[in-house]
Amino acid sequence: MSETRNGSGTADLTVESVQEWIVAQVAARLETTPEQVDVHKYFDEFGLDSADALVLAGELEKWLGFELETTAMWYHPTIAELAAHIVERGSLDGAP
Repeated sequence: MSETRNGSGTADLTVESVQEWIVAQVAARLETTPEQVDVHKYFDEFGLDSADALVLAGELEKWLGFELETTAMWYHPTIAELAAHIVERGSLDGAP
């Protein structure tokens, strides 16, 4: 499995850790539990508006320590797909 480091350099990121972070953020916005958030469900099925998606993307970039392409959530429309992309991209880019 590919790994990268978050911006603080305090922990190795895995697909699972990125998924857990995104799930926690989506659950908080939906006022539900992380167990209720399906990582294979499309982002638009969660009922988040575009402002929520932008804020989520910005917070994710801050947590990761690198910018995502603006189309990342479009081309990787589920939490599982986005998490895998982030870890792969981070390892390819040599992100901190």
